[in-house]
Amino acid sequence: MPLRDRGVRRHLRHRGPRRGAARLPGEADTRLEGALGVRVDLTETQRQLRDAVRDFAERRVRPVAADLDRTGRFPRDIVAELGRLGVLGCCIPEVWGGAGLDAVAYVLALEELARVSAATAAIVATHASLAAWPLLAFGSDEQRARYLPALAGGERLGGWGFAERAHPEEMPSIVATPDAEQYVLDGRCASVLNAPEARLAIVFAALEAKPDTDFLAAFLVETDQPGWRVVRLEERIGLHGAPGAEVVLTHVRVARANRLGGDTAGGAIARQTLEAAGPGVAAQSVGVAGAALADALAYARERRAFGHALVEFQATQWRLADMATAVEAARLLTLEAAFLQDLRLPHSSEVAMARLFAAETAMSLATQAVQVHGGYGYTREFAVERYFRDAAALGVPAELVEREKHAIAERLLRGAAS
Repeated sequence: MPLRDRGVRRHLRHRGPRRGAARLPGEADTRLEGALGVRVDLTETQRQLRDAVRDFAERRVRPVAADLDRTGRFPRDIVAELGRLGVLGCCIPEVWGGAGLDAVAYVLALEELARVSAATAAIVATHASLAAWPLLAFGSDEQRARYLPALAGGERLGGWGFAERAHPEEMPSIVATPDAEQYVLDGRCASVLNAPEARLAIVFAALEAKPDTDFLAAFLVETDQPGWRVVRLEERIGLHGAPGAEVVLTHVRVARANRLGGDTAGGAIARQTLEAAGPGVAAQSVGVAGAALADALAYARERRAFGHALVEFQATQWRLADMATAVEAARLLTLEAAFLQDLRLPHSSEVAMARLFAAETAMSLATQAVQVHGGYGYTREFAVERYFRDAAALGVPAELVEREKHAIAERLLRGAAS
């Protein structure tokens, strides 16, 4: 049964203004208690979604995951089925055709997909976190009614085109010029996620061609109109099959009704969207880490050395124990960040911690899984080399790691001083 037909059963309750225990009633097999005194128990609906996506991933995605990675083919049929299942509209309210679920359910679904195919999870995450979420959060009722039902059902795939300037003196890459009841967009976006498959992209453009302009606006751009041209497909180390492309916009006309927020709201929309997407990014890394652990354990049970299975050696057991501990810690950090997001509590530090720790865990565990496989780990005969490349593609860039750690430290010190 599609998830959207199951109804909304979120059962969120927060006790106390800040530090009181918050609880989702239901089964207590997945529980988290963090610095804010927040405790997470999965609801029946969340477990149903997790189990449904796990079953779908095993039946439909796993048999073709290696081929998708090898060929870089966009899994159009799988994405369409995820739309019919209700996963693409997981967090879109039922009134606009979605399943009306929460961030906790969403990260559980992404982890299950990433455990089998990180590329498929990345497609869903871009669509749901970077296209549907800002439209839901900042769009008008007219914009939501026009686009959200198609995004929820998968009739339109969402994309994201935002390029942060490397230097304050750099000219804006895209400029929007007002023209009566329209804007005319011209420029180049180095990376539009989910392009060229995306049929609706959120594109950010400056309203004046000045390097220091604060007038940045966000636009809902339908990509099938004249002037939208894909000039180069991205070639990544991993996430093969998750599309991304450089796009040139030449006199692309966008109605004023397709602007999100005000003329200067673009920067705030981009920042808030990327922060809201953080738990989903972390969940993808958790999925890759979990896959690396599962494959390392399975191989260690089968592979024999000196007359014994690898898993019988204490060194291997300790390595696997450390790997399992890291996966569980990353998962709980991710769930905490998602749960705080659902409660609309401050959670910037938790998101940064989850994203950084999960990315580092995925890279570390993929590396260890390759090592457990020995020479075979460097061949395409086993999936661990794919996990290694996907973990690298999901990893947080070095400059962002430093920025996130600095932000976490600032909040930590500010909290200690108060």
